[in-house]
Amino acid sequence: MTTKTGDVQVLISFGGAVADSAYTHVRGVLDPAILNHSIRVWLVAEHLGRKQGLGDSAREALAVACLFHDAGTAALYDGPQRFEVEGADAARAFLKDHDWPAPLIQEVWEAVALHTSPGIAERMGPLPQLVRQAVLVDFGRSDLIDPADQEPLLLDLARFPRLGIETVLADAVVAQAVQCPQKAPPSSWPGGLLAAHLANPTHSGVNPAF
Repeated sequence: MTTKTGDVQVLISFGGAVADSAYTHVRGVLDPAILNHSIRVWLVAEHLGRKQGLGDSAREALAVACLFHDAGTAALYDGPQRFEVEGADAARAFLKDHDWPAPLIQEVWEAVALHTSPGIAERMGPLPQLVRQAVLVDFGRSDLIDPADQEPLLLDLARFPRLGIETVLADAVVAQAVQCPQKAPPSSWPGGLLAAHLANPTHSGVNPAF
């Protein structure tokens, strides 16, 4: 399938019919910056997963987890829970509709729900670990990638422009939390973003707590 990034058509496959369908779905609901970020996270996670010898079914599950990991920022999934949990529930519902086995669905759920939970995601199995690491890489943790692989991976990622993702993502999380503060409990990543916003509501640009 192709995805449009700016004025460029990019051919991309996510490793299976269900993952490709997941992409089609999230493309229709996510902000373009968040969609591109989700694809970049998948590219990094797929790279790391191959290095670990991840099997085909796990790699397709990983693709779905990456594509849905910020789905909770979409208006369609703006429920009362933290955006990470709303996204995880959305991924679960999507995979149930495709008759995936419950244990694999649970792995995807955990990968999405825990991707902002440092020190926990890394201990919950390959999918949560890989999604967490890939998110960190997309936000600057180059030390998680073998130096020999960094240049080609960066060229691959560059096909999907950042479009101000740091600002767009934080603003989306905060906008939901302002309307429903229970979505941003204290000591959580959304809670930190909301607290920084409330401390200086006229601030523009990247949220200081990002």
